[in-house]
Amino acid sequence: MRAYVPSYQLASPTSLAEALEALSQNDQAWKPFAGGTDLMVLLEAGKLPHQNYVNIWNLRELGGIEVSDEYVTLGALTTYTEVQAHSTLREEFPMLCQAARETGGIAIQNRGTLGGNIVNASPAADSPPALLAYDADCGYKQMDLRTDELLRAIRLPRMSDRFHYYRKVGTRKAQAISKVCFAGVIRIVDGRVAHIRIALGSVAPIPIRCERTEASLQDQPLNSDAILLGASTMSSEIVPIDDIRSTRDYRLRVSLNLLQDFLSRASAS
Repeated sequence: MRAYVPSYQLASPTSLAEALEALSQNDQAWKPFAGGTDLMVLLEAGKLPHQNYVNIWNLRELGGIEVSDEYVTLGALTTYTEVQAHSTLREEFPMLCQAARETGGIAIQNRGTLGGNIVNASPAADSPPALLAYDADCGYKQMDLRTDELLRAIRLPRMSDRFHYYRKVGTRKAQAISKVCFAGVIRIVDGRVAHIRIALGSVAPIPIRCERTEASLQDQPLNSDAILLGASTMSSEIVPIDDIRSTRDYRLRVSLNLLQDFLSRASAS
């Protein structure tokens, strides 16, 4: 059943200040509307719960990609297409570009935003594991946005000489919700692990960092013993979920396989 469109309202402020003012009107339950790639699906199905929306799509304060010596800062309205097209992101943050490339089809990539992918808070979202592995700064482990707050930007610290590994495991290669999403970066200095980040999506109610697994590998020589130690630690650290897309046992097995593949490839590189 489709929704009755005239029962919905969409306000289009011309500035961020106007948008925040509209969102602060709690009695009318105004919600932000950016690319709309998730909301329009709910609207079409007649399941869009809220009726008053604030269009933030054209707010310049939430757009743009800025590069400094230390960080790359992406406006919350940065689309997946813009991520893929940016030369610095392609060179230094390839996992984020791969996540953007594997999110939906061309139409979704043209409208879907990085901020929306985060704030929508789906455990199966494609970009959050890559962002976690890259130590993205946008309020770690926090999604408690007040009704008058918006995510403005995502900041990525720049780092050279690291190995990147991103895998999305789903029913098919494209336009599929992941069963397991793995993102890992590692930097090896003098044969030992100097920096490592491992993040998983679709295995828990939220995307997660595997901090205990990281700690077990930090400063270790990246050999077969370290790989076994990392797998053992991860097997006790994560408690995958069961849902309609996959089972706990499958997610655990795939996560461990991807970890071992990540570390083996990093060692070989």
